[in-house]
Amino acid sequence: MHDSAGRPRPRLLFDSTMRTGAILVVLMALAVTAGASQAAPFVPTDDAVVLERLPSRNDPAIAELRRQQLALAREARDPRRASLVAQRALQAARASGDPRFVGQAQAALMPWWNAVDAPAYVVTLRATIKQSLHDFPAALVDLDRLIERGDGDAQALLTRATILTVIGRYESAKRDCTSLASRVDALVAATCMAGVASVTGDADSAYRLLEDAMTNAAGPAEVRVWAHTLAAEIASRRGDAAGAERHFVRALASGTSDAYLKAAYADFLLDQRRFASVVSLLRNETRNDALLLRLALAEKHLAGHADAFAHHRDDLAARFEAARRRSDTLHLREEARFALEIEGDARRALALARQNWEKQREPADLRILAAAAAAANDPSARTAVSEWIAKTGYRDVALASTTRNAD
Repeated sequence: MHDSAGRPRPRLLFDSTMRTGAILVVLMALAVTAGASQAAPFVPTDDAVVLERLPSRNDPAIAELRRQQLALAREARDPRRASLVAQRALQAARASGDPRFVGQAQAALMPWWNAVDAPAYVVTLRATIKQSLHDFPAALVDLDRLIERGDGDAQALLTRATILTVIGRYESAKRDCTSLASRVDALVAATCMAGVASVTGDADSAYRLLEDAMTNAAGPAEVRVWAHTLAAEIASRRGDAAGAERHFVRALASGTSDAYLKAAYADFLLDQRRFASVVSLLRNETRNDALLLRLALAEKHLAGHADAFAHHRDDLAARFEAARRRSDTLHLREEARFALEIEGDARRALALARQNWEKQREPADLRILAAAAAAANDPSARTAVSEWIAKTGYRDVALASTTRNAD
């Protein structure tokens, strides 16, 4: 698809010819984690051990990103060309979990980063990048202005609904999801609404809504992966391990590279104590901090993995320390979990979990806050968890067990 000058037009999540498109950008903030500083050198005793996997130059998606970046270098003030680069870079970030791609997306849009009169598609991408960096207030400023002046498309609404859900503004998120219904495919609308309903006391109906919407759903694989992943998470929180496994397997079978999906499935496997399966899933995913954390958590429980666990533990500690020196707060949830489940430092874990909870309030954020509060035997934190559950009607069988055991 090209514009009147023959230049390729940026494919946003929903354009006039493809309403669903590449939904994967929407969940970018749940997948992107902190940097990749290294600890002391690790010398494996087995030649088969993979130390690192770099993004492949032969990857068609990476090759296309590089091609678009070269073209942008020749047309640095072309907003459509810049948007193409930003979109490609965000897709690469979500697939790999490598935050450097988010930086590349931001760099592409820098000429319009503070421009109030930037084209609508640039503002929407700019907000998505801010979302990825967990700068939710700034992202909402962009999206609110865009939607209020009538320039916001379905992508803007969906991105705002995602952010509002992340920060716990559920009624506003529901309104945006409702507004989407007449603009997007049924599966997209159902997944948006189910994401909110599942954390506000209506997990059963949210799950049924998703199951019904997926029955005859077609469209891009990324949309189906998004829906199956959410369905799997809801099933897991409801205590339906078989349903969760079914949806995770279907999502993984799409062949779509998705770091968030792998992290969610790894958490499910850890809950099921299927540690060897976690290692099989993540052994080559050591660049992504969130995935490396889950790999280390599995290795901790497996005989014969002591050396790998020690190396990965030290590597994570170095990465978190480097992030602190950079004043990088993207990784607070993972660092809290590292402090609690690997270092056994409940007080530090609770401090990190509380700091994280101030910014975002997803199920994983509530879960680490509850676990740290229980481990630290902190009455005020436990009360905060109980009050949130009572206020929202949130349901999670694993969390319920944690709060019961703490009482």
